[in-house]
Order: sequence, then C-alpha cells, then structure tokens
Amino acid sequence: MRRTYSRIPFALCLFGVAAGGAAPHSRATVSAATGPTASVTAQAELPAPVQTERFVLKPGQDVIGRVQVVRIKPHQVLSDIARLFDVGYDAIRHANPKVDPWLAPVGTRVIVPTQFILPDAPHVGIVVNLAAMRLFYFPPHRPGQPQLVITHPVGIGRLGWPTPTGLTQVVAHIAHPAWVVPRSILAEHAHEGVPLPRVVPAGPTNPLGNWAMPLGWSGYLIHGTDKPAGVGRRVSHGCIHLYPEDIRQLFRQVPNGTPVRVVNQPFLFGWKNGRLYMQAYTPLQDDKRPWKRNATLLDRMLTRTLIHHLAHADERIDWGRVRALVAEPKVVPLPVSGTERVGEGLEATLVQNRLPKGSAWNGKTHLPLTTAEFRKIMARYDASLQHKHAADTKHKAAENHGVHGGRVRTSTAPGSTESTAHSR
Repeated sequence: MRRTYSRIPFALCLFGVAAGGAAPHSRATVSAATGPTASVTAQAELPAPVQTERFVLKPGQDVIGRVQVVRIKPHQVLSDIARLFDVGYDAIRHANPKVDPWLAPVGTRVIVPTQFILPDAPHVGIVVNLAAMRLFYFPPHRPGQPQLVITHPVGIGRLGWPTPTGLTQVVAHIAHPAWVVPRSILAEHAHEGVPLPRVVPAGPTNPLGNWAMPLGWSGYLIHGTDKPAGVGRRVSHGCIHLYPEDIRQLFRQVPNGTPVRVVNQPFLFGWKNGRLYMQAYTPLQDDKRPWKRNATLLDRMLTRTLIHHLAHADERIDWGRVRALVAEPKVVPLPVSGTERVGEGLEATLVQNRLPKGSAWNGKTHLPLTTAEFRKIMARYDASLQHKHAADTKHKAAENHGVHGGRVRTSTAPGSTESTAHSR
C-alpha cells in the first residue's frame, strides 16, 4: 500500500490542493515513500483513515490525531465528510474555504481537521471547548494505567443564547426524552414560519435526539439532535449537542457525577516532536476579549510545561507566526517555533474516503426525510446563517440589557422522560 504522507505549505494546501485540480509539488518528509500524485492514485491504494475519536495519551501529550485529506466522492458534500470523520461543520468549512460545501466537483481534495490540541484544563471528566466546538472526555483510570481521551464535535448556543462556561457535572441520564417547548421558543419558531407543537414527543424529529444528560446548571443538557449537520455550529438555545451516534456512545460511558468543565479557548498551544504548535480557531462572535491587541491573553495559554519544553529544546517562539494565526485562524495545529516560514509545517495524509477504524457511526443517517431533501434544507440554512446572525446582533443591540441566554430545564424526578426548555 502506497502512503502519500507529506509536509506542505498550508496556504498551498488550502488554496491550491483544495481547488480540485492537480496537486502542487510539496516537500515530502524523510519518511515518505515516493508515490503517484493524488490525481492518479486509486482509492484502494491509499492508506486507511486513522482513528479520530479515541486516543491513548502518553505522559505529557497534548496533541492528538493527524490531519487527513480525502477526495470528494459522487453525491457527497462537506457535511457528509464531516460526519464521516467525526468533525464539526464549521471546522471543515474553515479548513476548506475554497471548497463549495454543496456543489464541489467529484475528486475535489478536502482537508479533514482531525488533529487537536487538548484544552488547557484538567484531564478529568468532560471538557468542552466552545471556541473549538469540541468535547473531550477523559474516563477514570487507575494509577499506572494510560489515560484515554474520547473526543467528539458539538453544537453550542447561538448568538444571544450562549452556552455558559465554568464547572458543573452530569446529574442524570434520560433516554428518549420528550421536549416541552417553552413559550419563548414557540414564539420564535412561529415568527420564523416554522411552528412547533407545545410538546415534541420522543422520536426522529425530536431536537433533543434519543439521549440526554442534564447538567448541574439548571436547564442545560448534553444531548443528541435530529439535525446532525448542525453539529459544529452555533445553533442551539444554550445546550451542547452531538451527532446521534456520539451521544449514544457517550451516554453509556459517562456516569452521573462526572465533572463537566466548559472553557472558551480559541488559541491553543501544544508540544509535538520538539516543536511548539498552535491551533487557532475564530473567536466566537460574542467573545469580547481583545485577542489581537492584548498579547497577555496568549501568554496565559503557555503553561509552565510548555515553557520548560521550549527552554530545554532551545526553541524560540516566532511571535510573527503567532500573530498571523490570530489574524487568520487555520483550524489545524501549525508549528510556531523553529525556522520554517509562516504557514508551513502542515502534515497531512491522503487517505481513503471511508469510515475510520473505531468510528461510532455506521454510515446510515436514519433521517426522517430523503438525503436530497435534507441537503436542500441545509443548503438554504447555510446560506441564511450570516443573515440570521446579523439580525440577532441588531436585535440584541436594540435592547438596553441585551438578550439573555436561553437554556433547557429537565425534570429529574424518578422515571421522568420529559425535558422542558425555557428562556430567561
């Protein structure tokens, strides 16, 4: 099996390779074997995709996974690839800004951002990084045994309905919940021309999906969704939702009492192969911290361990590269120490376009409508997303005290399967 593992300039990877034509020449790593270009490499000759959801951590490891590249197959769109590789929609869009999310030609190269720097937080329980729209679960382990981390993309609260940050815990598990729709959300949907019933019963059209874990914050849940293409976006009323297959797996793995820490870290640093890497996400729209003006904010993300690694390896941070990534986030980890130019250092492997080993998904959508109908709806939704955000911002600015975040309240009485959402 021939492996096309290369280290290439990131700008070329985004704007040249992703265009779908012949791949530009790249500098192969010393471990790479010379092979045919991607345009003539058969799918069967490519390596299988690597694990994207479950990792065994080495002591001190804070960079997991590997960036992968696939070619779009017939009848496939970006959201299909995102779910296939368990990444969020916004992440795959930002990694491929030149790729049409709905009409990309067959054979178009797509960067799959399946490498992650772990959030700067204790490796205990669930950690959610809002900026990355990603969840990391660190299961309990015995001393001397390796630490595992299980990671999945999440959807979070949209503008005006933010997901809170801080520390809470899982307080209950509810299978097949019914959703009692609050008046505020009933009015919102009626205004948008998409009326909802007062109670949405359990089933394929329930926005809570089939599995829900209420949190210690009254009204907030980690739950599934009936719209998987919304995972990796700001689309909820404050809750954290996952792909149906991911929440089903997490529901079984996470016990009550598990701590849940929600952070908002758009710029992450990690150590890998003697180099300092930085993973930059676009700060959330309502994140008012002056990331571009205040270097102290970035200094705080450099832990003592990372500073020790830098000193021990005699490496220096290239703050020019750091500033460039703050100005134009690239989603994937890139080196910010060493001698390479800004934008270089992305390592990516061209792999088969199929489910990775260990995936929680079976490749079937189980949607209550045809795939074509679903894609049509999501295409319209995608086109109107910016307009909706602009309207939300205008409405929020018009009020003296702004619009408070929305949340979902769950009845935790024994045997209860109803969940009630309301707004403050």
